[in-house]
Amino acid sequence: MGADETRDGVALTNLDQQLFDGSGVSKRDLVDYLDAVADRIVPQVRGRPLSVVRVRPGQPPFMQKNLPRYTPGWVRRVPIWAEASRREIAYGLCDDRRTLLWFANQRAVEYHPTLAMADDLSRPTHLVLDLDPPEDAGFAAGVSAALLVRQALADAGLAGAVKTSGAKGVHVFVPVEPGPDAEELAAATRALAARTERLDPTLATTAFIREDRGGKVFVDPTRTGGATVVSVYSPRLRPGVPVSFPVPWPDLASITPADFTIRTVPSLVAERDPWAELMPAPQRVPGDLIDEGRAIPVPRVQAMHEGRRRARARRAVTD
Repeated sequence: MGADETRDGVALTNLDQQLFDGSGVSKRDLVDYLDAVADRIVPQVRGRPLSVVRVRPGQPPFMQKNLPRYTPGWVRRVPIWAEASRREIAYGLCDDRRTLLWFANQRAVEYHPTLAMADDLSRPTHLVLDLDPPEDAGFAAGVSAALLVRQALADAGLAGAVKTSGAKGVHVFVPVEPGPDAEELAAATRALAARTERLDPTLATTAFIREDRGGKVFVDPTRTGGATVVSVYSPRLRPGVPVSFPVPWPDLASITPADFTIRTVPSLVAERDPWAELMPAPQRVPGDLIDEGRAIPVPRVQAMHEGRRRARARRAVTD
């Protein structure tokens, strides 16, 4: 086959180029992977404003939120006001195989959907706890923290599904019943993170400022509201192109992120959808969890104030 071809009406170009330096795969490998798992990944991103991480030859990777002007008219989009940049951004909606192939041809390697649907961005469909091991730790540390999260969930009468991040982190997803808004779910997430930390403060921390984490796993409670999380089955922009992949809780300690790549995953999902199988039914978020979380400061705001306080203290020392 040549370097160019067409699938589902999408012109695919430069397929035999290396995907990115050190990837060990071609652009064709990316396209073939996403085409093979389209029936698995599209249901996870459908109807959700999508950010993608793209890579171009000779350029650093970049995250794209706003669709480029040359985007075909048949790609669905949703306008969202961005307070930070004071402008309206046209997010893409990857609702079908054709759109996924178009993104793949744009060298979109990573797929980061919002936690809420485009038709109601005020009400996320999941709580998410993102577990980030320190730089000098490996995947096993994230696994240990994930098991703490599982216990914290069980203590609250909740259950979640777990997946690798595709790097060395771990993501725990908890589907929720319709009702709570983004503020309420953010509070519940903060409470769950704090409860996780209390279960083993020598392993887990909720310290938002990196220098305060003391070599512990960061239990990130900020994947809420308008935040995005890399989709299950999404490739990651790392050597070998690993994939964010669901794992049964009992198997979590016996796998490594490198077990799941764009070369190995298609056969694992050809006959079944592990994420759909492992995901619990939507659950009611306990009111006491929300109330508990409302008493916990919002991490980014707290970190901003603390950063300013430390800056003032440093200036006072040098004055």
